[in-house]
Amino acid sequence: MSNVWTLSPVRRVLPALLACLIVPLAHASDGRLQPTLKVSYALSQPEMTGAAAEEGDLWDRIRNGFALQEPNPALVRTHEQWYARRPAHLERAIERSRPYLFHIVEEVERRGMPMEIALLPLIESAFDPQAVSPQKAAGIWQFIPSTGRVYGLKQNEWFDGRRDIVQATRAALDYLQYLHGMFNDWELALAAYNCGEGCVQRALRAGRQRGYADLRLPTETRHYVPKLIAVRNIVREPERFGVRLSEIADEVYFMQVRVHHPIEARQAARLAEMELDDFLMLNPAFQRRVIHTDTRGVLLLPADRVETFHHNMHSRGERKLLDTYSARQGESLQAIAQRFGVTVAWLREHNPVTLHQGRLTKAQTLVVPRGTAADATQRKVAEQPAGATPPRTHVVQRGDTLAALARRYNVRVADLMRWNDNIEVLMPGQRIHIGGQSG
Repeated sequence: MSNVWTLSPVRRVLPALLACLIVPLAHASDGRLQPTLKVSYALSQPEMTGAAAEEGDLWDRIRNGFALQEPNPALVRTHEQWYARRPAHLERAIERSRPYLFHIVEEVERRGMPMEIALLPLIESAFDPQAVSPQKAAGIWQFIPSTGRVYGLKQNEWFDGRRDIVQATRAALDYLQYLHGMFNDWELALAAYNCGEGCVQRALRAGRQRGYADLRLPTETRHYVPKLIAVRNIVREPERFGVRLSEIADEVYFMQVRVHHPIEARQAARLAEMELDDFLMLNPAFQRRVIHTDTRGVLLLPADRVETFHHNMHSRGERKLLDTYSARQGESLQAIAQRFGVTVAWLREHNPVTLHQGRLTKAQTLVVPRGTAADATQRKVAEQPAGATPPRTHVVQRGDTLAALARRYNVRVADLMRWNDNIEVLMPGQRIHIGGQSG
């Protein structure tokens, strides 16, 4: 993905400030430009050429790039009629494409691919990044988990790269180019994208025919390219099919902004002064509505919101960022919540935790309000009333009992139990929290 910045109307709202904030770029090993400074604001488009060099309607640019033939005219007519009878279905999908389509068109054009491919997410997911198939394919490009991993799409409890607009678009186009290199035919490449390269290879070996329309393919795959061509024809002549294509500006829609601490999605949306739903539409890959920088510290913002985000981040937002805490197996979630001044419900909302009797079943990194555990402990000490026992942590050794710990720390057994989720049996390695009224 290139990050070359070229002038357009929306960029004129980011004048001198962005001139300072757009960081120097360096070539990575794969030839792509990468930021070289800590904070980066990178546009998601390469240098414009041809139709894109002037402002206009993105649909005109898309039409100029169409290149595929009709593999099966009868099936194409069938799908044209299906969409023509349901114009609202197509219009809703196209409206969902608005934030994503410019970036996809840029990437397809940069790679010299047929522009019909920019419409493929309409067939796959109706441009819904939350779409999931019965086969567990996800995102606008509908990657199954295994293929997603092959093409570098990280998937964990925090982040699903198959839903990330920039990463999944890169992966999908990489995969399609690989398939085109295998079959030297875009129709066969698209068929393999649908049913797998092995499926198409078996069909080719089974018959003498070499063309997509003549192969014995699964029913869905046999209809796959005709459906795409039908959509292509409707985009080419929407009036003929009674479909309304609302204009989409041929200019960058979003920018990538790198953050270096975890941040809640709703806080990021507030800093950008935009609706949470609009923010999540551009950042659908973050599983728990937390921009978790250990996974991917890049978020997408509308280009005209970046200056606002930057200003608010530095004027008032830093105080509300999150940090990470390395929790140990067996730690009490209640104790962690108390330590960082949040509720257990807050921790569970922001972190993928698995508990047994209120304790973590494995060591893991949690997101917590920004500040170290020591800072939080100091705050708790400052807030303790006179006569309170300062908060401490004891790692259980073999032979420790609640009574022995109570004597050692001059507290009551009942208080030890209360501070530790009513614990009754101690296990070596457990962390016992000691603190509260000595009564």
